[in-house]
Amino acid sequence: MKVYYHPDDFSRLPFAVVTSGTFDGVHLGHQKILNRLKEIAREHQGETVVVTFWPHPRLVLHPEDTSLKLLNTFEEKAELLKQAGIDHLVRIPFTREFSHLSSEEFIIRILVQTIGTRKLVIGHDHRFGHNREGSFEELKKNAPRYGFEVEEIPPQDVHHITISSTKIRKALEQGDVETANLLLGRPYSLRGQVVKGDRLGRLIGFPTANINIDTHYKLIPADGVYAVTAQHAGKTFRGMMYIGLRPTVGGMHKTLEVNLFDFEQEIYGDELIVHFHARLRADNRFSDLDELRQQLILDKKKADELLKMFY
Repeated sequence: MKVYYHPDDFSRLPFAVVTSGTFDGVHLGHQKILNRLKEIAREHQGETVVVTFWPHPRLVLHPEDTSLKLLNTFEEKAELLKQAGIDHLVRIPFTREFSHLSSEEFIIRILVQTIGTRKLVIGHDHRFGHNREGSFEELKKNAPRYGFEVEEIPPQDVHHITISSTKIRKALEQGDVETANLLLGRPYSLRGQVVKGDRLGRLIGFPTANINIDTHYKLIPADGVYAVTAQHAGKTFRGMMYIGLRPTVGGMHKTLEVNLFDFEQEIYGDELIVHFHARLRADNRFSDLDELRQQLILDKKKADELLKMFY
């Protein structure tokens, strides 16, 4: 997959099959659109193009609102789209100036003149242009004038739950990683660098790798203990992850710590990718470190049993 960090870097294609949107999460609903894109491209010997916006529009238009957390960094999104088999990813730098572009200006300048769109596939709730004025109905009405066809993909359900990035975010904020994973079609993941902690885990027999996430907008699941798998240096390990303030020892800052089973390497400075499979329990305050250690023994046993189903 080729990644273009500005539309000016893109060369117009003979037969471009295009979709556009933020694609946060690249969830099962998005994957339905991507699969249709590839199907049409195969029929017409065309190439697939995803047009996305970065930063997320809400981060630009409402910087005072710090409540929005995203399921993916741009790099994670690009990797997921690559794995999905997309040919081209065009990143449009989203600015306040760009937000004032009308829907028709966006269509003509980006979809028609820059990309050469021959077929546009969009989700059922997709809006575009200034104040989200553009709609499927407008696109369909004007498509012949623009020189392309447009197709709308209906909302997708899993177990009677309509898939959306918002629902996935809400599930993760409640610690419901099972629902989030169901809608994503894969385990939710975090990636970050291993940094030094206070080594308290070692004192009670559960050494942990402290993870630093260097982006403020990445969504961290609710506080608690989770059964996870983690990738390090091309290998996958079972483990459990703690997210919280460490109330038993009077912690003041949220930490993300993963205890990898059967793992004894020093990996400070290395990257870990952590995949969430199930929440074991909420964060709790224990009377002392021994009580905490006894609970961690139970957590590890439960995590090991659960993870055998996944890895």
